[in-house]
Amino acid sequence: MNAAAGRTVWLLAGEASGDVLGARLMAVLRRRDPTLRFAGVGGARMEEAGLRSLFPLRDLAVMGLVEVLPRIRHLSRRLDQAVAHIRDTRPDLVVTIDSPGFTLRLLRRIEGEGIPRVHYVAPQVWAWREHRVREFPGLWDRLLCLLPFEPAFFGRHGLEARFVGHPVLQAGAGRGDGAAFRARHGIAPGTPILILMPGSRRSEAPRLLPVLGRTLRILAATCPGIVPVVPVSAVVAETVRRGVADWPMKPIIVTDLDEKHDAFAAAGAALTKSGTSTLELALAGVPMAVTYRVNPLTAAMARRLIRVPYVAMVNLLAGHRLVPELLQDRCRPDLLAATVLRLLTDERSAALQRAGFRAVAAALAAPQGDPDDAAAAELMAVLDGGKR
Repeated sequence: MNAAAGRTVWLLAGEASGDVLGARLMAVLRRRDPTLRFAGVGGARMEEAGLRSLFPLRDLAVMGLVEVLPRIRHLSRRLDQAVAHIRDTRPDLVVTIDSPGFTLRLLRRIEGEGIPRVHYVAPQVWAWREHRVREFPGLWDRLLCLLPFEPAFFGRHGLEARFVGHPVLQAGAGRGDGAAFRARHGIAPGTPILILMPGSRRSEAPRLLPVLGRTLRILAATCPGIVPVVPVSAVVAETVRRGVADWPMKPIIVTDLDEKHDAFAAAGAALTKSGTSTLELALAGVPMAVTYRVNPLTAAMARRLIRVPYVAMVNLLAGHRLVPELLQDRCRPDLLAATVLRLLTDERSAALQRAGFRAVAAALAAPQGDPDDAAAAELMAVLDGGKR
């Protein structure tokens, strides 16, 4: 047993995507030091990796300026609970993953505890509310970025940040088996498959599901036989099942990660909310359009604050409108149906998207090694007291 035996890493993920990142980090950290112990807050994947979550991850998975208001008191109690647990257990390292609305408050609350802190997935203040950068000094000992342009942005504000590559590259999104998916579900080779990704939070999926259902009603007449597939996290699976009950065609709901990637490989097009899902689809080479709808008040406030020309991550990384964005008032069944038909039938547009996707993937690669290994190396350096 080495001198560092028994050290504890306390992690917090606030939503399904962070749960995936946390579980993969735990696996790599355990390979580097099998004596490490883990505590904190996570979902099913982190629990499968050995974490006993302090409270359910779903308690934190809320999005939107308006949507969060009714749950402020509950979120405040969960924050108090997390802070108290850290103070009681005195871990050797605290790692917060994304979800800045909650995680940055946690980091501030434990600032004087003398516990090293790493924040993984830099807050996207380059997109909106840039003034918040002034609040960041002292929040963490190390900031890990997933996007290649982020270190330069934070550097302009006097904050060091390290690009570790995007873990979506390791998720297997581009290694699915489309033929196997069709065989399992009895879908003929020529039948078009449409991926629909309404979001991984219980507060966002219900906003997109009705418009996606009405889109399918139009497509049922113009593209008969089309098969919708809805990949979702386990957190929102039941919400989605209720939301698609009145759809004109029964979708295939996918919660397994490998099955999702097989569906990507079989698909001819996708409609997805903004976020990491656009990168997953890009790695799988699925032509897509991005659509999203939030509370109108949330949208009005966001329009005043957003400082980037696109919301889709693939468009930001490409530097131009590589994929269509149909947001808020343009998130309409008629426009979405017309876009799907174009994605399925215009091979030239599909080829242009796929070429752009390859450039996006190259930009996301870690400077050295795999993204998970690069992130874990940074955590171990802080844990071991290094400043490399």
